[in-house]
Amino acid sequence: MSTAPTAIPRTIAPEPWSTDPYTHALNTGQGPLFLRRQDGWLLPLDIERWCADADAADREVLRRCKGPVLDIGCGPGRLVAALGTHGHPALGIDVSEAAVARTLALGALALRRSVFDPLPAEGRWGTALLIDGNIGIGGDPGALLDRTAQLLTPGGLLIAETVPGPDLDERVLVHVTDARGAAGIPFPWARLGTPALLRHARRAGWRAVDQWAAGGRCFVALRSGRSSRATSSSAEPPKSTAVMRSQRVR
Repeated sequence: MSTAPTAIPRTIAPEPWSTDPYTHALNTGQGPLFLRRQDGWLLPLDIERWCADADAADREVLRRCKGPVLDIGCGPGRLVAALGTHGHPALGIDVSEAAVARTLALGALALRRSVFDPLPAEGRWGTALLIDGNIGIGGDPGALLDRTAQLLTPGGLLIAETVPGPDLDERVLVHVTDARGAAGIPFPWARLGTPALLRHARRAGWRAVDQWAAGGRCFVALRSGRSSRATSSSAEPPKSTAVMRSQRVR
């Protein structure tokens, strides 16, 4: 049963993932950690898996990647690191300073940026990843899909993870919390099942090319329908020199 999207306040403090308890969990590599909805409902966040090496379900995602890969909301960097280990060019972006630091410590490339900030090589990425619930970034799937299409090469690939189970299309205001009740900054978030993501994707001009499940997780692969897109004159190619020079930008 589909859940109707709900309205969320527009005045939101910036960089919600940059404060404790998320930073503390990343630094220790341990939870428990949750997204807490305003009504008290808790969504567990799998910090231990995020801080571990890429697992079998992750590797199934990575083997489908084509061209240079942009991992949007890379967290502690397991996917970017796994791609780099196999010589696949990849860049992670995340608004969390702790997440970017942990990714760099793995020897991978990362920037502290929002997906809605100017990014290197806009319009030239072969694959974008929205894994671990990151289709929820910003609480507006349509806007996120539009922005991702701008970042990809024409006909580029997006691989997104969706919520298993019933059709879900939820827009909520949440904050990160831990077992002690420590709370981060509230921010808008979305949760989508596969049918909901496909609906949003069709409206945004994307074409579904694959769906699969692995390790109890669900994934969708989409191709951008845009035949051409402007490339920023200031965009830099996805090279390590450009990435490392830009990582100080907040």
